[in-house]
Amino acid sequence: MDEVGKPGLLRPAVPRATLLKSIAALPPCLIAMEACSGAHHWARAFQALGHTVKLIAPKFVIPYRLSGKRGKNDAADAAAICEAAQRPSMRFVPIKSLEQQGQLCLHRVRQGFIEQRTALINRIRGLLSEFGIVLPLKAATVRRQALLHLEDLPGWANLAVGDCLSEVSRLDERIAEYDRHLAQIARQSEAAQRLMRLSGIGATTATALMATMGNGHDFKSGRQFTAWLGLTPGQYSSGGKTRLGRITKAGDAYLRSLLVLGARAVLAAAKNKSDPISRWAVAVEERRGYWKAVVAMAAKNARLAWAVLAKGESFKLPGQGAAA
Repeated sequence: MDEVGKPGLLRPAVPRATLLKSIAALPPCLIAMEACSGAHHWARAFQALGHTVKLIAPKFVIPYRLSGKRGKNDAADAAAICEAAQRPSMRFVPIKSLEQQGQLCLHRVRQGFIEQRTALINRIRGLLSEFGIVLPLKAATVRRQALLHLEDLPGWANLAVGDCLSEVSRLDERIAEYDRHLAQIARQSEAAQRLMRLSGIGATTATALMATMGNGHDFKSGRQFTAWLGLTPGQYSSGGKTRLGRITKAGDAYLRSLLVLGARAVLAAAKNKSDPISRWAVAVEERRGYWKAVVAMAAKNARLAWAVLAKGESFKLPGQGAAA
């Protein structure tokens, strides 16, 4: 896209091997791309050539492709991206640095290990139920009781369930190892230390926040960041009547789940505390119920986290002298 906003499409197909050379031949311009696999790598490469790069979430591009009444093809996608990039209200995905992507690799692999462990525990429950041994859902109970029933199983079943238990133990060690890596990153980062002063945010959530939004300057406000995460209610309003529904659940599901888990911990401990946030959380729970209070606390932490990263040392937590 040139300086007057006129979109330009490279009609000939450009192979991946020659893409960088083709982009280098262009004068400095705005390049818009969908935020897909490899997009951050290409965005950094194009920025190094003097171009301005904006990444758009695919779900924000789809309406512009549908409005053209075209089929799904590369040309229609490119035209829709150009159209979406020109909208003044469009929200873009922050371009991540190499360091941020490296930290997110730790989070992705750690989460993958957790999912594998959960699947193995469910597999153990399913295998044991075939022999009349029905265990509860709690993971710690499954580990303990499965080990106790191991000798009651016939030969091959004993081998299979034993191997599953050994693999669960190995995954426990790998997850603990990655937890130590994230804790080390948090100890070495001043921004992470500031984030961890917030109730319900530990090393895992702090490093995920840093790696996801950097310094927070890609968002105009904490409210915009909260909406980007999908922690705000969806609107179904018409005729001047405002109707709010469930939260949108848009954006990064992993980061949203970390904030919700932290909010549950805050709410569990709030009844024994007297600080402003704890009193507020208890009041919301009494007025609106447990789960709405959890989501409200997660949204508040998201806004506070944005303020911590965007404003730095100038931001003070509620009760420390400056307004949040």
